[in-house]
Amino acid sequence: MKTISLSYPLPHDFHEQNPSAIALGYFDGVHLGHRRVIQKAIDIAKANGWQSTVLTFDPHPREVLGQSGYNHYLTPLPDKLEQFEKMGVDTTYVMQFDISFAAVYPEDFIDECLLPLSCRHVVVGFDYTFGHRGMGTAQTLQEMSRGRYGVDIVGPVNRLGEKVSSTVIREYLHHGDVEQARHLLGRPYKVRGTVVHGDKRGRTIGFPTANVAALRPYLIGKNGVYGVRFTVDQQTYFGVMNVGIKPTFELEKKEKSLEVHIFDFSREIYGEEVEIEFLFYIREEQKFAGVDALIAQIQKDVATAKKRFSEPY
Repeated sequence: MKTISLSYPLPHDFHEQNPSAIALGYFDGVHLGHRRVIQKAIDIAKANGWQSTVLTFDPHPREVLGQSGYNHYLTPLPDKLEQFEKMGVDTTYVMQFDISFAAVYPEDFIDECLLPLSCRHVVVGFDYTFGHRGMGTAQTLQEMSRGRYGVDIVGPVNRLGEKVSSTVIREYLHHGDVEQARHLLGRPYKVRGTVVHGDKRGRTIGFPTANVAALRPYLIGKNGVYGVRFTVDQQTYFGVMNVGIKPTFELEKKEKSLEVHIFDFSREIYGEEVEIEFLFYIREEQKFAGVDALIAQIQKDVATAKKRFSEPY
């Protein structure tokens, strides 16, 4: 997959030669609803001998416009691009989103951004908005096409009786409900990071942990203990992870940490890149009266997780 970075205005001589079907959107999470939009563009491109294209934006428009909570992502850009490539997208254009671009009127976006990409067909979700103050809608794309391109509007996707959306997925993660988030994403929520040195306290209590520093600004949800799948060097293991501030030991610490106790694992992996998939929530983070109480609870957490891993989930 080719990835091309753009900024507004495009160069005057910019013009894509190959006709394309374009999936248009921010696509944070690349969830089941997003995938339907993108797959529709891929199918149309294949049927017509065009290239399949995604036009997305970075950073998140809501972050640029000052809405709180959007400086962390379900899929930071490299993860999002990886999902597009897995789906079979030929080219992704990443448009820099800034205040000046936010002020572009819908008709100018079509004339100055879409058409230079040799757009022959656009696919968007039913609730897609664009242009100055979100004045443009999916219907606007149809009304302004004037025969220059076709438009497909993909309706809402429901899963287990609920509309799939990035907002809903974020809410589930904030409440620790990673299993519901998984249903809407179509895959487990995951974070990539690097193993860093911690205080090594886990070794002293019989539960060594890998301390993971997230590589990118992922949305890390509710503090607590999770059952996780842990991948390093293309090898996968199960484990339990504590997300939080370790209140039993570090009363002043406010920054969240990710600590994974990996089952049946003894290697040194400092500095290595790893992937953590959130599979289920076990309990809230809590402060214990002492180390013995903490050890007893970790033993229960491990037993709970192993029982879940032995069953379909």
